[in-house]
Amino acid sequence: MNLRRTLGMIGMIVMVTLAATFLFAQGNPKGKESQLRTVRGTVVDSTETPSDTAVVYLKNSRTQDITTHLSDSDGTFRFSGLDLNVDYEIHAEKDGWTSATRSISNFDTRKEFVLTLKLDHKKGGK
Repeated sequence: MNLRRTLGMIGMIVMVTLAATFLFAQGNPKGKESQLRTVRGTVVDSTETPSDTAVVYLKNSRTQDITTHLSDSDGTFRFSGLDLNVDYEIHAEKDGWTSATRSISNFDTRKEFVLTLKLDHKKGGK
């Protein structure tokens, strides 16, 4: 009876160890990093002065969803939690002025993009 109990305990320990190994291996396999990225930067006017309350538009090219943020008092903006496997387009607008549209490709594997968006085009003009 004692032998049977010991073998049962050993079997249980082996099962728990295997289950724990499997669960931890699934969580974050070696060599795999987070699949999220961040885009941050500054909005400036044509004289390179930081522009507060500019609307920064981030467009997901796959879903066509647009997320917006207002630049802070020092002209900064930040979008985080972005999918590495998606292309994005970003530009800023304020008081009838717009920046050039910048692209963020899913082929670029950087986790963080730092951009300067310059408000130097009249909206609607080329």
